[in-house]
Amino acid sequence: MYYAIMSEDTEDSLKKRRSARPAHLERLNHLAEQNRLLLAGPHPASDNNNLEHTGFSGSLVIAEFDSMDQAQAWADADPYVTNGVYQKVTVKPFKKVLPNISP
Repeated sequence: MYYAIMSEDTEDSLKKRRSARPAHLERLNHLAEQNRLLLAGPHPASDNNNLEHTGFSGSLVIAEFDSMDQAQAWADADPYVTNGVYQKVTVKPFKKVLPNISP
């Protein structure tokens, strides 16, 4: 089943994000290599495209796990959590409905 991992950044998280980003991306790429990653990306703090100054307000990861416990454990071990980028992480089951892409 897919799970949505919705995270909220701490104040002024950009420096911490930069530091933890390589390890964070490595974990996401591992999910992608296993064909378990549906999508992942950050929520920019504003829509002005100048991310150097505005930073991010959080992130969304939607990936496949065997259980809610497994998804929560994966989220809890994320470098953005362990390095203080995120102040809150919520994990919920997710059902993909659209787009429906058939082979």
